[in-house]
Amino acid sequence: MDNKKLKLYHELACWWHLLSAPEDYEEEATIFKNILLQSCPNLKTLLELGSGGGNNASHLKKYFGITLVDISPEMIKVSKKLNPECEHIIGDMRDIRLGRVFDGVFIHDAIMYMLTIHDLRMALETVFVHCKHGGCVLIVPDAFKETFSPKTSHGGHNSQIRSMRYLEWVYDPDPDDSTYITDFAYLLREADGSIHIEHDQHINGIFSRREWLENMKSVGFQVRIVPLEHSEIESGLFNAVLGIKP
Repeated sequence: MDNKKLKLYHELACWWHLLSAPEDYEEEATIFKNILLQSCPNLKTLLELGSGGGNNASHLKKYFGITLVDISPEMIKVSKKLNPECEHIIGDMRDIRLGRVFDGVFIHDAIMYMLTIHDLRMALETVFVHCKHGGCVLIVPDAFKETFSPKTSHGGHNSQIRSMRYLEWVYDPDPDDSTYITDFAYLLREADGSIHIEHDQHINGIFSRREWLENMKSVGFQVRIVPLEHSEIESGLFNAVLGIKP
């Protein structure tokens, strides 16, 4: 996972909430909260790996004490403004070791930057060592190999001083490997009305249900795939990996 070249998480990080607004996450964060509490009713402490700009945490912090870990210092800075009461740590989900355990561990779509089974296995081992016995892990990949489909989408938001619009193009030039591509075009309007355009190409990892289940089991979790229902996502395409540490 080398996102050092991705503008969105570095030089354009200050635009993050105009691309992906915290309020847009309320429905899915509620879904995640409910699953976590159904699996671990006494869950009080939560570690989020790959926490990005803190959008999920802005909703989940009402229910849990959250520690947020992200590899990008710029994204950590964005999240601190949104979630000043949360603990923030810069680190790579593949190898960070905090020396403590949590009732639950959560990874949202940042897991898609695990490009190989080796990367995925390293992240899952990090999850395992930070999860207490009897605790749970919820990982929400954008897609499995079985559910992936190319798509094009667009969006963006306005603030009082500037605006962003984006075009997202998702495609897989080689279905036989473990990656696909997401191209972003960003149209950025500054406070003085000037507009400039930026391009980012994100390489994402994608694995089958079988690969997910085998690797979760091999690091020590009891695991199942959980279908999720969201008002804006086609039924069957939104799924989570739920693990329990015995």
